[in-house]
Amino acid sequence: MQRFAMLLGCVSVVGCAHLSLSRSELDRVKRPAFIGRIEEEAGPKSLVYRQDRTYASKLNRVEPKEADRRLQVKLAQAVSRFEVADRLRAVVLSRLPKEPPWSNVVDPVQVANVLESYLVQEVPANPPDYELLKPLGADAVVEFVIEEFGLRCESGRCGVFVTGYGRMFSLGGSEIWRSHFSVDRSHPPDAFLDPFAVAQEPDAFRRQLAAVLDGVGERFAQELNPPKAPASKQIQPLGIER
Repeated sequence: MQRFAMLLGCVSVVGCAHLSLSRSELDRVKRPAFIGRIEEEAGPKSLVYRQDRTYASKLNRVEPKEADRRLQVKLAQAVSRFEVADRLRAVVLSRLPKEPPWSNVVDPVQVANVLESYLVQEVPANPPDYELLKPLGADAVVEFVIEEFGLRCESGRCGVFVTGYGRMFSLGGSEIWRSHFSVDRSHPPDAFLDPFAVAQEPDAFRRQLAAVLDGVGERFAQELNPPKAPASKQIQPLGIER
């Protein structure tokens, strides 16, 4: 529980476009399909040396822009765009209760094959044609989108940042849930990554990013599982006097 509280503490909702999911809307969904995707220019981005002059004396005549480019290459080697795009989907789905409609989701492998999600590295990350999911029996889509992610520094300490949103809509119908998120771990006490250490061990970036996405996924799973209405009290039949 302490780890869960820590992860949720780093997540903030942004904007005013939040749309809560009602139990009545969820009860109309029979077979949802889950998809995670990533925007074309989402990242990973290195906003370190150009934004934080703390490391200027350690760059050995390398321009801050070039230093960021080199670090960005290291970040891209640590985690694939597909892994980032798909993690929220996998985490949320694993946290939802094994009951309708979540026990009747379309096979994620079938969804990925139809929408060619595995090709996120090679082709532009355009929004998929969700009408292609109808032959699989889907009547709704739960979509998670990463809009931007990377590494940012402040006062000599770095942390992961990531923004995006989740939404749910019925195929051929309207949106019934939307929730944006913005996480920035570049502020104390969360900022503990050293960019030079990350360049040597990029997996440190991947681990922190995974922890952040897991926290977002935990919160999204809660939002997608609204409380059920209390059972109405049954009227007891009147006794017959003899």
